[in-house]
Amino acid sequence: MTVLKQVKALGQQIWLDNLSRSLVQSGELARMLQEGVCGVTSNPAIFQKAFAGDALYADEVAALKQQNLSPKQRYEALAIADVQAACDVCLPEYRAENGASGFVSLEVAPNLADDAVGTVAEAKRLHAAIGRDNVMIKVPATDAGLLALTELVAAGLHINLTLLFSRKQVLKAYQAYCEGLRRRKAQGLPVAGIQVVASFFLSRIDAALDTTLPTHLQGKTAIALAKTAYQEWQDFFAGVDFADLAAEGAAPVRLLWASTGTKNPDYSDVLYVESLIGAHTVNTVPDKTLAAFIDHGVAGLTLTEDVPAALKVLDELAALGVDVEVLAVRLQQDGLQQFVDAFEALLEPLRS
Repeated sequence: MTVLKQVKALGQQIWLDNLSRSLVQSGELARMLQEGVCGVTSNPAIFQKAFAGDALYADEVAALKQQNLSPKQRYEALAIADVQAACDVCLPEYRAENGASGFVSLEVAPNLADDAVGTVAEAKRLHAAIGRDNVMIKVPATDAGLLALTELVAAGLHINLTLLFSRKQVLKAYQAYCEGLRRRKAQGLPVAGIQVVASFFLSRIDAALDTTLPTHLQGKTAIALAKTAYQEWQDFFAGVDFADLAAEGAAPVRLLWASTGTKNPDYSDVLYVESLIGAHTVNTVPDKTLAAFIDHGVAGLTLTEDVPAALKVLDELAALGVDVEVLAVRLQQDGLQQFVDAFEALLEPLRS
């Protein structure tokens, strides 16, 4: 049994945080699924890198530039085809796991982050254009994004809610999800079978804080937040706020660990994978980190270990005057800007 299949047996899915035409057409994605990868995520930065570095796009880009299309329409023609192909490769996993695995994520345009109506419209349009049951539409967890989440869940779409950096942000996501399910239920529609993941970003938190912290706290904040967020996840979805929906077969939101490539070379290259393995969670992992985990990672139920130590880390941070919620707002805005910049960069070579 591969280490990825060991992780899956412990209840966590490992998704690949990468997508390109070569990855699919070479058979590499199919090989990864055989080894234990369970899904795929993408974002504007990933597509920017793919379009720039994968020769398989060249002919289609040239053909698209001869058509009367906007740069965004050209991008979508490329990205939608890639997502469809990846969805097809992941479809056996989706079916084998009764619709709880085998997803591929595509993000709405980042300039819609503060436009709930626009986000809903674009998410529905992309979902229809892709036409695959195992696609997840990725929506940023801004205030507008949370309003959109409610509408999209009510419409029955699978959603990857992204750019979450704090426990308070995650709790708001759970509430928005439940509101969407209740609206759906009020319409007489089933609430079972809808899958939502809440992408909690990790390494960016430590990268932002570590230079301001004493040595014994460096590299500890993100994991402490993740472990305590998981405890709160267990409380929320086992509690009264979700009980009526659970009785109707609704699935809990799953926490997805994102930004799991280790940025500090002094830390383990599998720090944000090995430390956070737990049931009913997902970890989306970039290629380099995935290769490192396959090579020397260890699978074990670590997410519920040392929770008192995690709480102590957060108490020490608070005593030092660190407000993790204020930090979360800044990191979310920074993340949105990074996606806007990447989106603009990927559109540039698609202009006529």
